Amino acid sequence: MALHKIKDFDPDYRTHFDNNDVIGFDFYSGDEKIGSVDDVLVDDNGSFRYLVVNTGLWILGKKVLMPIAQGRINYADRRVYANSLTKTQVEQLPEYNPDHLVDYEHEEQVRGVYRPAATGVAAPEMSYDRTSYGYDRDPDLYGFDHDQSLRLYQERLIASKTRQKTGEVAIGKHIETDTARVSVPIEKERVVIERTPVTGGMPVAVGEADFHDGEVARVEVYEEVADIQKEAFVREEVRVKKVVDRDVVTAEDQIRREELDLDVDGSPVVERKL
Repeated sequence: MALHKIKDFDPDYRTHFDNNDVIGFDFYSGDEKIGSVDDVLVDDNGSFRYLVVNTGLWILGKKVLMPIAQGRINYADRRVYANSLTKTQVEQLPEYNPDHLVDYEHEEQVRGVYRPAATGVAAPEMSYDRTSYGYDRDPDLYGFDHDQSLRLYQERLIASKTRQKTGEVAIGKHIETDTARVSVPIEKERVVIERTPVTGGMPVAVGEADFHDGEVARVEVYEEVADIQKEAFVREEVRVKKVVDRDVVTAEDQIRREELDLDVDGSPVVERKL
């Protein structure tokens, strides 16, 4: 069965994987980064068969094939972890040339390196050939019946607070002018002249009458004058302070949640554990 680069097989393949394209993911062996994923090879049915790994950090410029079941893909971290891959295996693997087709002999060399690591036993004698081989013969290399993990994501609303300026109050004062009236009782002196005629007046003795021309009697006259002055006093005292009013703000929005879809083909026994 021929192998194809995934983009040659389906130019729009990314639309089928929700943009989770493993090409470009970092490639790790254990905790050590050894390279990156350069491409994906699929068979005539579109089934994933190999990841093309650029092992530049181990062997500069060498690209090799890793059977799809020999890796674990972590989409969140954009990484692919090899189940078991050593530098010695990379040295034994045939180099992948993207300009050449991968034939049966190339695949057998690849399988011969991975089979002992996947099964723990030496590679069995071949009981098949180019025409009789099927990928189902090597489930440890190509199957997906091993334990797999799938992350289900859900959105949630996160409430937080930020402080922002909503206004400003300036307290000042200005002068206004009014007309005020005040009453003060005052006293004024006035001269009252009373003339009383004398009837049958008694004569005075000779020499007592003293006639003088220009004799004047003086009387000082006083009056009170209002003395109006202004004085300032504290009419009112203004204190400025702030108080905090508390309220509860309620918001709502649409959140998404991923649910598990189970597509069963045939009549397998499926046990679901919560």
